[in-house]
Amino acid sequence: MSREPNAHLIAVMDAAKVSNKGLAKRMTDEAAQRGMDLGTTHVAVKRWREGAGIRPQTAALMADVLSAKLGHRITPGDLGFFDHTKSTAPEPIGYPSTVPDLLSMLDGVTQERADTAASDQLTIADADLNSAVLSWMIARPDGIQADKPAHQRVGMRDVRAIRDAAGMFMQLDFKYGGGHGHKALRHYFRHEVLPLLDTTYSEKVGTALFGAAAEISQLLAWTAYDVGNHRLAHRYLTSTLRLSQVIDDRMFGARILGNLSHQANYLGNHAQAIQLARAAGEGAKGRATPRALSNYSAMEARALSNAGDGIAAARAMKEAERHFERAATGEDPAWLGYFDEAELMGELCHCFRDLKMRREAVAQAQRAVDSTDPKYARTLGFCRMVLAQSQLLNGELEAAVTTASLAVDGGDSLQSTRFQRYVTDFQREVSVHVANPTVAAFNEKVHDALIRLDEDDE
Repeated sequence: MSREPNAHLIAVMDAAKVSNKGLAKRMTDEAAQRGMDLGTTHVAVKRWREGAGIRPQTAALMADVLSAKLGHRITPGDLGFFDHTKSTAPEPIGYPSTVPDLLSMLDGVTQERADTAASDQLTIADADLNSAVLSWMIARPDGIQADKPAHQRVGMRDVRAIRDAAGMFMQLDFKYGGGHGHKALRHYFRHEVLPLLDTTYSEKVGTALFGAAAEISQLLAWTAYDVGNHRLAHRYLTSTLRLSQVIDDRMFGARILGNLSHQANYLGNHAQAIQLARAAGEGAKGRATPRALSNYSAMEARALSNAGDGIAAARAMKEAERHFERAATGEDPAWLGYFDEAELMGELCHCFRDLKMRREAVAQAQRAVDSTDPKYARTLGFCRMVLAQSQLLNGELEAAVTTASLAVDGGDSLQSTRFQRYVTDFQREVSVHVANPTVAAFNEKVHDALIRLDEDDE
């Protein structure tokens, strides 16, 4: 799917007689009037005209600026961003019933680009979601059709190559954000991995092959999620859930439910997030290691915290910690190795922040920052921003801005919409102190970082 020029935006800009530089300046000036630091440049406007995606709050600001210029109301939809006439319609799940249907669905999904314009909202009907989860939980595994007639035979060497590729792309994702490697990973998955699933192999190789393919598919979901294309991310996640069913990998399937919970929570769908996290624990019962169970409980705790249920969240947090205490007793798959003590502390510090437990949030977030390996640049950036927000909750304005500045210094190259949201959320929270020189300097730092990011995209 190639990017098409945004004819609506081009037409409105022509009617308003405003250039790329002129629109960028009007937007940054308007943002400054509102105590925000936008960082929009003519480069960004050029990309939007060419069909690139845009954050909803930026599209809304652009619409306000052009409305003032034209003298009548303009909406983001008028500018070609987000078809809000369809936004209330639930996105269909599309949970394939057969393996051929699954492979066909994956082939279609991998033809979609992650950087196309997309809303940061996603509505999934509870009935559809429950049906997909129930199908995964009660369906019999499809099993591997071993040694079927085909022109190509796959061996363990091919599987090792796919796992090595997954590891390489995962490191790129952690360091630079999902926007950096999604396109290349999508091409690799579609042209190098998917064709192998329909060849011939032994049962052992086929099981390993489908497992490796699921790891790549999950990473595609995360990278799409990270750049803000939640519809595409959700399609990858549900497809990956179905992949896990083929080989009866209950623990990996439960991990996907945990990822779906994470996304639902991020989008504010807390009830769905709670159900998905609990379904992960139930679906992998008797099959999951203590480390995996800790992860599922942490996802439930985050959703409960965001929903404001402090009592249930505290219980889930204790469960996560109790499971993790036994982590060394389980034989974990390689893909679960990332979930170490620092990662758990990072999840829990979000809970304390969301529950407005100020002292606990600061202490836990500081431990998460101190424990996170710098090679996980995005995770460290998240933890630093949570620490900054927690310090702000605790009335420590100077410390909060210093911490947030460190996060921006370490994360300005991240092509991560999620990281940018952490930063803009913090800017909004400190906007009441916009006249403070420290806050003003921070806003300027963010402005410069976003300009560098735009220039890097050229």
